[in-house]
Amino acid sequence: MNAITFREWLAEAAGQLAQVSASPRLDAELLLAAALGRPRSHLHAWPERVLELEPAARFAAWLDRRRAGEPVAYILGRREFWSLELEVTPDTLIPRPETELLVELALERLPANRPVTVADLGTGSGAIALALAVERPQARIIATDQSFAALAVARRNARRLNISRVEFRQGDWCAPLASERFELIIANPPYVAADDPRWRESQLRFEPAAALISGADGLDALRAIIAAAPEHLAPDGWLLLEHGYDQGETVPALLQERGFGEVSDYQDAAGLSRSSGGRWPG
Repeated sequence: MNAITFREWLAEAAGQLAQVSASPRLDAELLLAAALGRPRSHLHAWPERVLELEPAARFAAWLDRRRAGEPVAYILGRREFWSLELEVTPDTLIPRPETELLVELALERLPANRPVTVADLGTGSGAIALALAVERPQARIIATDQSFAALAVARRNARRLNISRVEFRQGDWCAPLASERFELIIANPPYVAADDPRWRESQLRFEPAAALISGADGLDALRAIIAAAPEHLAPDGWLLLEHGYDQGETVPALLQERGFGEVSDYQDAAGLSRSSGGRWPG
């Protein structure tokens, strides 16, 4: 085992992962670098180094888990989002690059030179709330989640990143907000339909179903948030929501029916409908 070089390990691992991953080489590099306790650049700088017994055993075990479909983020217990390294566990959804669009949309609406109030609903690992806290130091941010376990992860992330301006509250969507009002409410809620086979046939099956599945048509959580949010929005406040790529007409229609103005649908870098938002009249 310990006569095999980094280069050979990576080539073999990438081949094994080709059937389960869209980025098998990247996955192999992430796992091997973590097994070594080194950055990925170390693998490129020293490709002919031989992998020693202990990290080789660790890498082989992790490779087995990845071949079974388990996401790299759960194997390593971390994921980068908005240049922040976040702890993730099977109690939290894995932050996606496409959710960074939601952060960008929020920052466009949050002035940097004065205090602002933000509510992040269904915060999970705390990804959105913590990214906004870093970019808007004067913001007061309330992050809610119905899962105690997810909130524990989010609080650990905040402590490790030394972010103290986010308050975490347990409860369903807007319920923990009481009578408070916010200039922005943001959420990446579950939006997968219960009978959609994709979540059972892909690595999504490792993620918490409550953070993915939302009723027969995938819209239960979105409907609930759109219905309740106006009671917690300041005049001219914004509601921003992530949704499925095939919900880019339905969600804006729901926002308009509820009375939101300036409703728009926003596409990600791949040109897919990803987020929608609207402004509550002043």
